[in-house]
Amino acid sequence: QVQVIESGGGLVQPGGSLRLSCVASGRTIRTSALGWFRQAPGKEREFVGGINWAGDSILYADSVKGRFTISRDNAKNSVYLQMNSLKADDTAVYYCAARWNNLGLAPRTWESYDLWGQGTQVTVSS
Repeated sequence: QVQVIESGGGLVQPGGSLRLSCVASGRTIRTSALGWFRQAPGKEREFVGGINWAGDSILYADSVKGRFTISRDNAKNSVYLQMNSLKADDTAVYYCAARWNNLGLAPRTWESYDLWGQGTQVTVSS
């Protein structure tokens, strides 16, 4: 069974940091674009950032640029989201998504991805 599983969410104070991980199983991510999305209560799911297959082209939403960093380790079949200077507005369920055989830029739209994880909750609160 092919799946991606997120981990690393939790409760953190404003200004704190968290590192989310997403590991794929059942299929290599080596030629895939990977994206991070989030959805807050009562809001639509939004693009956080995405990384291309080689890891040399990374896109970020304006709301997280300069605070969040995406990286990948193809040997570990994993992608990561380092989140610094967290704000209350970052509170959401965070999802990892994979678009197989994508050698271009990571898409910004949720519907462009082939497989999504179950999500991990991130809560920023004092």
